[in-house]
Amino acid sequence: MFDVGFSELLMVGLVALLVLGPEKLPKAARLAGLWVGKARTVLATAKAEIKQELHAEEMRQLMQQQSIAGELEKVVQETQSALDDINFNVQAATEINQDDDKTPTAG
Repeated sequence: MFDVGFSELLMVGLVALLVLGPEKLPKAARLAGLWVGKARTVLATAKAEIKQELHAEEMRQLMQQQSIAGELEKVVQETQSALDDINFNVQAATEINQDDDKTPTAG
């Protein structure tokens, strides 16, 4: 995230040595390390929670898509069944019509 090179760290160390002095510098460095560690822990925890929430939202979206796909499949099956019934009725009507044409008429 931050691009800090060796020269920048050396400059911060020299300024800290001049400002704090050699007696207080080790204690300040430990304290700074402690705070950096805590900040990293908080950031890692927040990152994990965000990732978990995104995963949960993704799963909800997948479940919704599957639900919609299931409903569409049901509609397709019902439509296919209705078309089969219509096809059967048309065939039956055609057969009846053909039978009527074959019967002799009196006259």
